[in-house]
Amino acid sequence: QVQLVESGGGLVQAGDSLRLSCAASGRSFITFPMAWFRQAPGKERELIAVINWNGGSTFYVDSVKGRFTVSRDHARDTVYLQMNNLKPEDTAVYSCAASHRYNVPTYLPKGQDEYDYWGQGTQVTVSS
Repeated sequence: QVQLVESGGGLVQAGDSLRLSCAASGRSFITFPMAWFRQAPGKERELIAVINWNGGSTFYVDSVKGRFTVSRDHARDTVYLQMNNLKPEDTAVYSCAASHRYNVPTYLPKGQDEYDYWGQGTQVTVSS
């Protein structure tokens, strides 16, 4: 069974840091671009960061640039999201996703419908 499992969420105060992890099982995702999305209460799910297969190319939405960093460890088949200087508006359920349909090493899918595998999500709550 193919799975992506997120961990690392929690309740923190504004200005704190968290590192989310997304571990793959059931198949290898090391050649896939992967992304982090989040969904705040009452809002649509939004893309926040994408990383290509080898980590050489990344994308961030403007609201997290300079604060969040996406990375991956092929040996662990795990993708990370380091979140620094967290703000109350970062409160959301964070999910990772993997896309297996593209054979372009530098391509960074940005549409939700471009992703084929999803984790169940982990809650991040930032208090002011």
